[in-house]
Amino acid sequence: MSCNAEHTVSISRLTGQARTWPEEGYTRAPYWAYTDPDIYIQEQARIFRGPVWNYVGLEAEVPNPGDYKTTFIGDTPVVMTRAEDGSLHAVVNRCAHRGNMVCREPFGSAKRLYCVYHAWSFTLEGDLSNAAFSQGLRGEGGLPKDFDKSQHGLRKLRVDTLCGLVFASFSEDVEPLEAWLGDVAQGIRRVLNRPLKVLGYDTQRIHANWKTYHENPRDSYHANILHTFYGTFGLSRQSQESAMVLDAAGRHVYFYTKAGTEKKSADYEKASSELRSHNDQLTLEDPGILKWKDEYGDGVSVQILNTCPSFVLHQIANSLATRQLIPRGVNQSDLVWTYFGFEDDDEETTRMRLTQINLVGSAGMVSVEDAAVCEMMQRAFADGEEGASFIEMGGKTLESGGSSKLSERAIRNFWHNYRQYMGL
Repeated sequence: MSCNAEHTVSISRLTGQARTWPEEGYTRAPYWAYTDPDIYIQEQARIFRGPVWNYVGLEAEVPNPGDYKTTFIGDTPVVMTRAEDGSLHAVVNRCAHRGNMVCREPFGSAKRLYCVYHAWSFTLEGDLSNAAFSQGLRGEGGLPKDFDKSQHGLRKLRVDTLCGLVFASFSEDVEPLEAWLGDVAQGIRRVLNRPLKVLGYDTQRIHANWKTYHENPRDSYHANILHTFYGTFGLSRQSQESAMVLDAAGRHVYFYTKAGTEKKSADYEKASSELRSHNDQLTLEDPGILKWKDEYGDGVSVQILNTCPSFVLHQIANSLATRQLIPRGVNQSDLVWTYFGFEDDDEETTRMRLTQINLVGSAGMVSVEDAAVCEMMQRAFADGEEGASFIEMGGKTLESGGSSKLSERAIRNFWHNYRQYMGL
């Protein structure tokens, strides 16, 4: 059905419910979109395995020929590999024989990808190289004479890279990565301006639908309200110089704030005085975590970048990380944090980045509230059979709100694109 219609109807195959999108369009998000198992199944095919680029890792995670990393695109297991010629590949982690998972470890190095079930092995590019006992024994058994190994490799995905980030797509039709990112690519280039080195990982299970978290880093106006650390210690406030940048299609967004550029006003003072996140009674035993250096020379203390459907890149002071969002069913998702620095970082800079990891992650002083709010939302949705989010901060159109962080423009654009992908 046309996603431009004011009223669109879809029937859930699993619940039998008629799904009607609110007539207000992308300024509303019906709660059934977060709770219906049939919607979740459709998302896997139409979004994650559809015409999008999904983040799968850093080039620095597979530095040498033979290295591989296992991950997921949506709920599909995937392997990212570095072939003998140095090229990068991504394949579905599912043996072409009987569907067994080929690679089990998070990281490894191998000459071939080997399935333990029946000893089918595959090249690092995903081609079938050997099938055990394919000729049979003593004239019996074996594979048919017309068996063609070239037709039984692992499912290969398109791969594209930008500044050390690796993305993969199931689609042959989606445009090249940089064109797909549009203006938001400049936010990636700003942060990832030289070779990377991995510092560590953190994975958290969020008991909420993946879209509750996907909306969160697109929601620039919650940061100064929800996060006590931001408002109290001045790392990011609405009174500071800031902006939001979307690509032309509204699929991706980044926003930034410059600490120390306060432009207070009477209306800001009134609003901030009513926020629980501004707490002058809080202090730090060690304020050293607030000491950051402007390594990019532009005064930006916080930049949060989000691409549809599952990738976040952040610079919070000198803490740098990617976040990969992995759906785990309609009511759960995983968030994988990969912390990194640069190959040319000196020891002092590396220590500073490791210290500032405490700002983020599953127990971060800034980010700890995000997962909690997502879980609270999921509980409040209940069965999702009534109600919808109200998304009109900054206006009612895809353009309204402009570059202001005090806006839900990026969330309206997400739901606009979501409806296009889903045919709702």
